[in-house]
Amino acid sequence: MKYLNLTLLILFPVAWFAPLLRAAILPIFGMDEISVITGLQSLWESDAGLALLVTFLAIFAPYAKTIGLALLHWNLLSPKTLPALEILGKLAMADVFLIALYIVIVKGAGHVTVETAWGLYLFTACVLASILISWKSKPAA
Repeated sequence: MKYLNLTLLILFPVAWFAPLLRAAILPIFGMDEISVITGLQSLWESDAGLALLVTFLAIFAPYAKTIGLALLHWNLLSPKTLPALEILGKLAMADVFLIALYIVIVKGAGHVTVETAWGLYLFTACVLASILISWKSKPAA
């Protein structure tokens, strides 16, 4: 599990730059790819508070949890911190839910075309893998 966790240190940044979705008002003119990073750039220009929240949920929470689990696996962090690390993982899963919710809302808006892209699946897989790793990292009772 500890080596799978270390791969998340590489896969999370890839997922942040990977296209989560493609969107266009009229698909005839081509579709723009939106990643976590490009979405955050747009948010910082329009709503700093929401951008701060999404930055925490999409970047800080999953990466801090992954680093915390790595420290736990190499006995550099107390097992007592595992509940806090699990909360960080659940917060990251909330971000995946928000992205899915935005896709559903935008698809219902009409005249807008939205397609999910491979980055959404990668990001979701990373978050789910992180939750599984923390579940498997619980000390035996």
